[in-house]
Amino acid sequence: MPRPRAGTSCTMNFDVAIVGSGLAGLTVALQLADTHRVVILSKRAMTQGASDWAQGGIAAVLDSGDSHDEHTQDTLVAGAGLCDEEATRFIVEHGREAIQWLIDRGVPFTKDEQAELGYHLTREGGHSRRRIIHAADATGHAVVSTLSEQARQHPNITILEDQFAVDLITSRKLGLPGNRCYGLYVLDDSTEEVRTITATHTVLAAGGAGKVYLYTTNPDTATGDGIAMAWRAGCRVSNMEFIQFHPTCLYHPYAKSFLISEAVRGEGGLLKLPDGTRFMPEHDERAELAPRDVVARAIDFEMKKRGLDCVYLDITHQPEAFLKEHFPTIHARCQELGIDITREPIPVVPAAHYTCGGVVTDTAGRTDIGNLYAVGETACTGLHGANRLASNSLLECMVIGRAAATDIAGQDKAGLPDLPLPAWDESRVSDADEEVVVSHNWDELRRMMWNYVGIVRTSKRLERAQHRIRLLREEIAEYYANFRVTRDLLELRNLVEVASLIVDSAYSRHESRGLHFSRDYPETLPKALPTVMQPARKR
Repeated sequence: MPRPRAGTSCTMNFDVAIVGSGLAGLTVALQLADTHRVVILSKRAMTQGASDWAQGGIAAVLDSGDSHDEHTQDTLVAGAGLCDEEATRFIVEHGREAIQWLIDRGVPFTKDEQAELGYHLTREGGHSRRRIIHAADATGHAVVSTLSEQARQHPNITILEDQFAVDLITSRKLGLPGNRCYGLYVLDDSTEEVRTITATHTVLAAGGAGKVYLYTTNPDTATGDGIAMAWRAGCRVSNMEFIQFHPTCLYHPYAKSFLISEAVRGEGGLLKLPDGTRFMPEHDERAELAPRDVVARAIDFEMKKRGLDCVYLDITHQPEAFLKEHFPTIHARCQELGIDITREPIPVVPAAHYTCGGVVTDTAGRTDIGNLYAVGETACTGLHGANRLASNSLLECMVIGRAAATDIAGQDKAGLPDLPLPAWDESRVSDADEEVVVSHNWDELRRMMWNYVGIVRTSKRLERAQHRIRLLREEIAEYYANFRVTRDLLELRNLVEVASLIVDSAYSRHESRGLHFSRDYPETLPKALPTVMQPARKR
C-alpha cells in the first residue's frame, strides 16, 4: 500500500544520494565530491557492510605474465557461459587503473619487493594466475576504512548513519510523465522519523541479500534493500537464482558468519573428512581450486551422504609464521575460539555468500529508470554470470562505481521540478502491537529458503517455497499498511520481495548451470540465457 501524500516533511536536498557505504558507494562518492553535493546513507555504521568483511582481495591483471584475455576467460568459465562478455572485458580492462586509484589513496596492500608491481599477489579458485592483490586477509577492512575516513573529511560529502532507505520517489509515484528518480524516503533509526531525500541522481549501492538464508557469511545489513526498492520502482532484475554459497564458513557455535577466505585454499589448504581423508579430487580435477559452486556442492554432498555437521580445511603444512603473516585475522579469530590453525584443521560449512544477480544495469551503472544507478552487489552487470569468480566483486564495485560517477558528472546538473514532493504519511497507522509477528515471519522465511532453495534444488521444493512466500507476503503487506514502519519490518518486507525473485527465477530455469543445481533438470542446455524478471507496471 502506498504511504506518501502531498505535503511537507523533513526534507534534505543533494546532487547525488548514495544508498550504501561499502566500496561501490564510497567510490562513487569520492569520485564526485569535488564537484557535487553528495550524501552517503549508511544503514548502520559506515564500516558494518559486506565490503568491510571481504578477506581475500581484489582480482586484476597486475603482472606482465598475466593478461586481460586470461582474466576474462577465467571469468567466463566460472560464469558457466552466462557472463556478458562485453561487460566482463570492460571491467577486466579497467582493473589496473582502479587498483592504482586505491594505491594512490593510501590503501595498505601487502607488499612483496620481489614482485613486479611491488605487491604480493595470491591465487584463488578458478583463477589461472596469481592476480589477487590483498591487504593480508582483511582487504575489505583496509580499503573501506581508508576510503571512509577520506569521505568523512571531504566538505562536500554528508554522511548519515543509521538511515534505512525505504522506497524510491519516481515519476510514477509523483504522477509525472517520463520515467525518472527524484530521490527516496529514509527512516532515521535514531528518531524513528521518515524523511524525504531529494537528489538529482540516486545511486543504489546497498549490497546483496545473503540474510534471506538462515546461514550466511554476510553481515546483518545484507537484506536485499536496493534490489527490492528498484524492483518496486519498476526496474528489471536478472539472474536472482544464482546465489553463491561460500564453501568455507567457520563452523562453531559462537562464530556468527565468520568466513574462512578462499585464499586459504589458494595457499594450499586441503578439504578433509573427519578421518583426515581428502575428498575434493573425487569431485573435480581441480580439487580445492575448483570454482566455489563446485566446492560448495561437493561439501554439501559429503555432509549429507555421511551425516556430518561439517568438514575440515587443513592448512597446517604451512609454517606458523606464514599463516600469521598472510591470515592474521583468521588465525586470531580461530585462536579466540580455541582452534589453532597452525596445528589443527578448521571446521567449515557452506553458507550463502554472494548475490550474483540483481538490478539490470549497463557498464555505467544505469538502470531502467532515469537518474537512478545501481552498483556493486545490488546490480547485475553480467560480469558474474551463473557463478562469481573469486575476488571479482570488489573489482566490479570500483570499475562500475568509477564509470557511474563519470556518467553522472557528464550530465546536466539540472535541479528537481518545482513542486512539493510527497511527504511520508503516518496519519492512518498505529504503533505495532505484536512485534513477535515480524520476528516469527523473518525466521520462517529464512529457514524456508535454506531448506527449499539452497545449494541443491527440486521443482517440488521450489513450489512449496512459492506457496509459503505468497502467504508471507500477504501477512507482511497487511502489517506494513497498518503499522508504523520499523527497521525490522522494512527488512522483512525487502527480504520477502527478494526471496520471491530468487524462487521464481529458479523455478523458471529448466537446467542446471553454475550455482543453480536442480535434481529435476541436471543437464545444462546448449544455449545460456539470462533470467530477466520484468515488474508489472504500476504507480
